[in-house]
Amino acid sequence: MITKGDKNKARLKRHLRVRKKITGTVARPRLSVFRSSKHIYAQLIDDVNGVTIASASTLDKELAEAIGNGGSVEAARKVGELVAQRAKAKGHTAIVFDRGGYLYHGRIQALANAAREAGLEF
Repeated sequence: MITKGDKNKARLKRHLRVRKKITGTVARPRLSVFRSSKHIYAQLIDDVNGVTIASASTLDKELAEAIGNGGSVEAARKVGELVAQRAKAKGHTAIVFDRGGYLYHGRIQALANAAREAGLEF
């Protein structure tokens, strides 16, 4: 039987394996996604300088009021749109997507598609 701890260990292993190859630069920052059972978080990170350029989550005041449940696919879509708007406001359109070891399915896919539709290229 697979427990929740085993699933998270496998995800962290995948995440570290992918992070060896993916780095965000000034020209192409990394869009990092973290998903919990109740919320979803997205950050645009410049790994060279070690700074977060833009971020969005279901805990943001402007989204929290509009979203009832932060753990839904619709909430992930809204976070994807918001992080894309904030990235474009800072002058970034080309990014590298870091799914954080999660399967590209459900909320992760919804966030990525919404960010693409809002104008980010990855």
